[in-house]
Amino acid sequence: MSHTLPALIDALRRLPGVGQKTASRMAYHLLQHDREGMALIAQALAQAGSRIRHCSRCHTFTEGEVCDTCNDPSRDTSKLCVVETPADQAALERTSAYRGLYFVLMGKLSPLDGIGPKEIGLATLFERATDGQVLEVILATNFTAEGEATAHVIGEALKARGLVVTRLARGVPAGSELEYVDLGTIAHALVDRR
Repeated sequence: MSHTLPALIDALRRLPGVGQKTASRMAYHLLQHDREGMALIAQALAQAGSRIRHCSRCHTFTEGEVCDTCNDPSRDTSKLCVVETPADQAALERTSAYRGLYFVLMGKLSPLDGIGPKEIGLATLFERATDGQVLEVILATNFTAEGEATAHVIGEALKARGLVVTRLARGVPAGSELEYVDLGTIAHALVDRR
């Protein structure tokens, strides 16, 4: 057997949540039933790899020097929402509830993995947040241990610079029953009640 099929399976395994079995199933499906789809995927990957880069202002993905959100004159420049990834930014945008600007960290602080303030661009964030236009920084990092630590470090540094810093609320999901909600969520909902 040639090395091409195992190489395809190994390449597909690089995707999050894709193990050996799923990668094999995808590879065999594409080869057996969807050669056209395989070509479309290859073309889209090549184009994305060569055209998409980071926005010079917020670090999200864009094809231009500055992304559409940063270029939008209708956005509220007094609010800056800090997120971990472009996927987190996209999730917030889908709500249509936020009309400010963003800063995408492209990660979170994780000293055990060698990811410190320099790796997630905190100096650039602090420069952006203190540009004279931003009045409030909304910390929208994930509610993981690393996300909480990242929010704490950023929040303390920005408060020391005189900015208003807020954190996304967390609590009981709408439509849920308390007896089925985990205790940590209930505890946070009590602390963050309004």
